[in-house]
Amino acid sequence: MSPDHHVISASEALTLHGLFAIRARLSPDQAAFHQFDTAGRQWRTYSWGDMLAMIARWQEALARESLAPGERVALLLANSVQWVCCEQAALSLGLVVVPLYIWDSPENLAWLLADSDARLLLVGTWHQWCLLLPHVHRFPGLARVICLEDEAAAGNGPLPVIPVSAWLPETTGALKSRTADPDELATIVYTSGTTGPPKGVMLSHRNILWNAEALQQVVPSHPGDVLLSFLPLSHSFERTVGYYAPMMAGSSSAYVRSIKQLADDLLAIRPTILISVPRIFEKLHARVEQGLESRGMLSRWLFRMTTEVGWAWFEYTQGRQPKPGLMVRLLHPLLQRLVAARVRGRLGGRLRFAASGGAPLQEEVARFLLAMGIPLLQGYGLTEAAPVISTNTLERNDPASVGPLLPGVRYRIGNNGELLIKSPGVMLGYWNQPEQTRQAFDDQGWLRTGDVVEISHGMLYIRGRLKEILVTSTGKKIAPMDLEMAISADPLVRQAMVVGEGMPFIAALLVLRREAWQELAADLGLDPGDPASLEAEPARQALLERLDRRLHRFPRHARIRSVALLLEAWTPENGLLTPTLKLKRQQIEQRYRDAIAHLYRGARSSP
Repeated sequence: MSPDHHVISASEALTLHGLFAIRARLSPDQAAFHQFDTAGRQWRTYSWGDMLAMIARWQEALARESLAPGERVALLLANSVQWVCCEQAALSLGLVVVPLYIWDSPENLAWLLADSDARLLLVGTWHQWCLLLPHVHRFPGLARVICLEDEAAAGNGPLPVIPVSAWLPETTGALKSRTADPDELATIVYTSGTTGPPKGVMLSHRNILWNAEALQQVVPSHPGDVLLSFLPLSHSFERTVGYYAPMMAGSSSAYVRSIKQLADDLLAIRPTILISVPRIFEKLHARVEQGLESRGMLSRWLFRMTTEVGWAWFEYTQGRQPKPGLMVRLLHPLLQRLVAARVRGRLGGRLRFAASGGAPLQEEVARFLLAMGIPLLQGYGLTEAAPVISTNTLERNDPASVGPLLPGVRYRIGNNGELLIKSPGVMLGYWNQPEQTRQAFDDQGWLRTGDVVEISHGMLYIRGRLKEILVTSTGKKIAPMDLEMAISADPLVRQAMVVGEGMPFIAALLVLRREAWQELAADLGLDPGDPASLEAEPARQALLERLDRRLHRFPRHARIRSVALLLEAWTPENGLLTPTLKLKRQQIEQRYRDAIAHLYRGARSSP
């Protein structure tokens, strides 16, 4: 085996910066990352040797800040080689990395910077920092802000902002190594804050390295693989599966220019591995179906036959069905060339596999992709587990399940059907929240996942959640009760229920107070006695504007984007409330299933 084909183990690497150092030594001339050069208007490839030299400059610049090991460095920028450079340099100095979502609200970002007591912040744009400026008093521990843009105005405002071009040294020596304990805190990854204050999951070097190595054992990547990276590196799924695991194997990653340019970048990069939340696959499915609506009967028949024959062939290859008849064996290669190849072409045409995680994927979409010859693997995990707990493999793939548990993951099933786990990937705890940490484990130290599961023939099936948490198709977790309480505080709203499980955004059913509705309708020039007024666009927009103001403190992914307006109250008498006046969610969803479907009409193909 040549050095660049060597898969680095967790025991060899010891730490995340140790992993990089070994990879750079083994494969200095191999491609590590691909990034679009806006100035040169072309894709640029960075070798592991290139990255080593760049990270050494970042290390020296960070060392000049005199930060002590254990202090926090926050990153607020899109996926890029600069993200990697800052993170690796920080880890090499014993600093703790706090990744932030670039689309998060300034209010929430301020809370995270204060809670983590970040000492240094790297931002991608001057605009990002300007949005944070009104909240700077909330995170007094921040001493330095570095901006990738040269336009950053040094000394402007209460904190000096330095362009990275002026902050980095012109030249530097070799990357300095540091002996570190694998169980040291490496990063704090904040989970959704809609269930209260966001929780900072503390992950060690060992947690993440073990998880990446376990993945390599069951779904290996290879030096020739190219991953297309578009999920944010602040997401633990992308960071472990799309960054550290490929580094172990010597694969390369390409960073998309933007989600809007994803389709073009897929064709330009032609990745062999694609890691995504369900939303991307749902959009592909929806666009194919929409395109068929304008095609003739022959095209629709060919597509239907391709799906049926492709699925039968997939089930045969998985050993779940006997060998297909002669007709299927003849049609399958023909239909794959005529029809399925076009679908695969939209994803670059050379995928070895695609991984979906972060939220459940509709089984219909999974079957479609597999029938088209796209090897789709669904997995399951939690940030608290670094994050992967289980995954399907190419050899053992059931789209109704999330696959077998990773090797090394032990499990128990609680009395209520909850999955409890132990593994070397389980977190150190929650940052600054000892009580939340205590509650995350049972009295024997098993991590509570909060998910009700079934394990059959070694495969894990998710059956529900103990807590009423919505997970959108983009992987965002949302606690509906917190939103519903905030919405119901509006004088116009009597009752509210948030929906959006498995959908691209969240929406709400709103029961309005009749007198308040009559006043609003009159102001809008609508007849309050006409039921059609409740569906009028001015009424919907008025409610959405009110909700935006009321929910401004929630993360952006927890904002309501569509509403259905109602006047019939939910009561125990009509079966929509419990005797203790709690929402009967399933009954309400069933009663208003048509209204909910209308809220998401066309959403599958929207950006």
